Amino acid sequence: MGGPRPIRALVLTPTRELAIQIDESFGAYGKFTGIRHTVIFGGVPQHSQVQALQKGVDVLVATPGRLLDLIDQRYVHLQHLRYFVLDEADRMLDMGFIHDIRKVLTKLPAKKHSLFFSATMPLEIQKLANTILVNPLKVEVTPEITTAETVQQSLYFVEKKDKRSLLLHILKDSSIPTALVFTRTKHGADKVAQGLVRAGIRAEAIHGNKSQNARQRALENFKSRHTRILVATDIAARGIDIDELTHVINFELPNVPETYVHRIGRTGRAGASGTALSFCDQEEQEYLRDIQKLIARNIPVVEDHPHVMVGGLPYQPPVAINPAPAGKNGGRQNGQQQSGRRQEAPRRNGEMKRAGEPQRNGEMKRPEQPKRREEPKRNGEVKRSEEPKRSEEPKRREEPKLSAKLRRNGEVKPPEERKPYEPTDFSIKINRSEGDEKW
Repeated sequence: MGGPRPIRALVLTPTRELAIQIDESFGAYGKFTGIRHTVIFGGVPQHSQVQALQKGVDVLVATPGRLLDLIDQRYVHLQHLRYFVLDEADRMLDMGFIHDIRKVLTKLPAKKHSLFFSATMPLEIQKLANTILVNPLKVEVTPEITTAETVQQSLYFVEKKDKRSLLLHILKDSSIPTALVFTRTKHGADKVAQGLVRAGIRAEAIHGNKSQNARQRALENFKSRHTRILVATDIAARGIDIDELTHVINFELPNVPETYVHRIGRTGRAGASGTALSFCDQEEQEYLRDIQKLIARNIPVVEDHPHVMVGGLPYQPPVAINPAPAGKNGGRQNGQQQSGRRQEAPRRNGEMKRAGEPQRNGEMKRPEQPKRREEPKRNGEVKRSEEPKRSEEPKRREEPKLSAKLRRNGEVKPPEERKPYEPTDFSIKINRSEGDEKW
């Protein structure tokens, strides 16, 4: 490259904010070492960055996109590189930088010292490291599932529509000087920040759709305490180090459990105490189970707030149900939910009748024979269910009564004294009755 000092170390980061922060750390820690360093990233004109490169640098901090652009323009040469650092390796994969990383690797010399840094080290990153690195040595400062003991974690069960109201309720506490609020989406970050501003709270959002100047200005305002609340997405806030940050609020739980560990790691650093508050609605309960499984502990639940939910479900007051009278089927609904089925069951077995429905014969009907309710009013007799139509044949019993009446009045003559046509009529009646009975 055009400069007397070749690049000896390259630090690749996923975001512009993290690249700027790393470059500032090189300036602070290497102040008296004589090491030259610069940072390059997209979203801004490249003129000043090219001028710094032409003067010569020892350490280059870059984002993948701008680095590849300047390599193609022949402003960056890496043939003398001795150290390659990939920071936030897991986030690089999540952001889709894997192809850019492989392109950068083709520009590096084969003999170099490569280092991967990441707050979490999932299996996918280990596989990538095994394909890129030669005999890598894994160094773990702390296990990936460990959360800082100095961070006090709390969980709020709240409906999704009430999250903004709950956030305003919490921020009424003057003991919260600043807070970093996390959302999953860029649009969600903007909506939360706008709602806080309308409520009179100084807040700004930071995410990938913001211009570089707007993101950097929001970050500087938050660090200088000019802005009380900074709403950020995981990608934009990854690796940001803010001194004396006391509170982190998970407005939305992350769908990746390791991200939760990284979020709350923004506070409680260097032995300082911190507080992490998390909101969980019904749709996020699965995320919560994965998080608690990863950190191997249950997050304490706060129930003393105006939008409380019981067990992750909206609170529903118990429904008062009148006790049903005892009956032979009275215990059938035991152990079931107290719903409409319990109120319908008594009507089926005669234990409870609707208003205005009198009892026809005072007899308890079995639920398996509901048609018997209409039969007793005709003859007071309950017939078998397999013969429901026979209750319509009461005329058979009128014949002996009629004959007895005729005998009492002397109108019936002995068979020998009857007229010729009377036996014929009587026999016809008998035959008809027999025919009806057969039918």
